[in-house]
Parts: sequence; structure tokens; C-alpha cells
Amino acid sequence: MLERVIEKYLVDSVRDRLKGIAYKFTSPGRRAVPDRICIVEGDCFFVECKATGKFLTPAQEREARRLRNLDQWVYMANCKSNVDDIIYFWEQKLKGRGVL
Repeated sequence: MLERVIEKYLVDSVRDRLKGIAYKFTSPGRRAVPDRICIVEGDCFFVECKATGKFLTPAQEREARRLRNLDQWVYMANCKSNVDDIIYFWEQKLKGRGVL
């Protein structure tokens, strides 16, 4: 599956299931940042989308580690099932807070 298909599925899922926004994330001064920063009720998380069968580059792994060291949630999705797992986790987290 193409990266853009997975990325669109993520954007739609964040909007429809979490009632959030999945902004395209770019940082002109830093390479390898995740594709999307997803904002949901009181939280945010980052997602790097990849085509099916593709994985993070070493630079993307370093950037993900940097963000995780700052206590940020960072995911990689290379299929719709990965997106569903991410969304399910956040649905449960938000339901636990009484948001969804």
C-alpha cells in the first residue's frame, strides 16, 4: 500500500474517530521529523507513515528517539492495521478520561 494512502487513512481516522486534527509536520531546520503531529483532547502524538514493507530510516529512528526522550508518543505506520492500533489505543486513553 502506498504511503499517501496510509497517511490519508490516518488523517481521516484521527478526525473521525478521535475528533482530533492530524497536521502535516515539517521542520525546515531538521530532517527526518515524523509526517504528522496528531492533536487530540489535551494530548499530541507523532506518526511517521511509510509504504507497506518500508521502515524508518536511521535518521528517522534517531528523531523518534529524540522525541520519545522528551516523553512524546511516536509511532510508525506502514499499513492500515498499524493506524487502527494507534487509534484504538488513543480511543481507550480518551474514553478513560471521559472524553469520547
